[in-house]
Amino acid sequence: MHDHRRGTWGLTAAVYLARYHRRVAIFDDEESRAAWIPKSRNYPGFPTGISGEELLDLLREQAGRFEVEVIHSRVVSLKRTEEGFSATYAGGATRARKVLLATGIVDRAPAMDDLDQAVSAGSIRYCPVCDGYEATDRRAVLGSGTDASTKRNSSEAFRGRLPCFSQGHPLQKAEATDLAASGIEILQPIGALRKSPDGIRVEINGKGSVDFEIVYPALGCDARSQLASDLGAETTEVGCLKVDEHQRTTVHGLYAAGDVVSDLHQITVATAHAAVAATHRHRTLPPNPR
Repeated sequence: MHDHRRGTWGLTAAVYLARYHRRVAIFDDEESRAAWIPKSRNYPGFPTGISGEELLDLLREQAGRFEVEVIHSRVVSLKRTEEGFSATYAGGATRARKVLLATGIVDRAPAMDDLDQAVSAGSIRYCPVCDGYEATDRRAVLGSGTDASTKRNSSEAFRGRLPCFSQGHPLQKAEATDLAASGIEILQPIGALRKSPDGIRVEINGKGSVDFEIVYPALGCDARSQLASDLGAETTEVGCLKVDEHQRTTVHGLYAAGDVVSDLHQITVATAHAAVAATHRHRTLPPNPR
């Protein structure tokens, strides 16, 4: 059996299935969102924290112990067949009885030079649930967009009263009114964002610049659900895949796990998805040959 998946939850599902003596293949384009995590301190079992790359390396090693096949390529097309699915990728094609999509999401990033370096340094962060505790009482700014109120509320749980700014378009009147009513300082219009020695420098047009230790963008994200939606899988209003309690999409034999199905973008949540999906697929496949 072959599967298309990526990231920590794909590797988790692969370990489960391999230990059930199922044949598994991982398609990994090496662009996991988890790799952007400088250090996670809320993932269970790592009291001093662990980086996304370290966690991925450990999971790859674990999957390798069970001889899981890893194909370093991206699946570009997924089609139904009589026996299941056919996946096409840059190096060819393969078939599968069942498929798990763990394709994740893509964060909409602020426009700035040296973005990758700023993320690696922890100056640009995307998840206050993951690392807001470490930002407690530190000066931070929230990049405003359609998800601004939600991320601001998450951040304020850590005693932050975060100024908001808008990049690329002015705040809508309702957004500005809501923020002002909450006592939130609004900085706009802004120009460039630049990496500084102590964090991020935000240029305020006509008003100089302001330095922040941390910037939390709230520009939204895009779910990588196209492979499934092309097969007719149902999605939510924001493009996430709809699944049942076994992580099954509305397409028979097609499962999904992680950020592509969940609004709570947490590795622990996605890991649970992977375990549930892998176990259900094992139980619904014919018995292994003896």
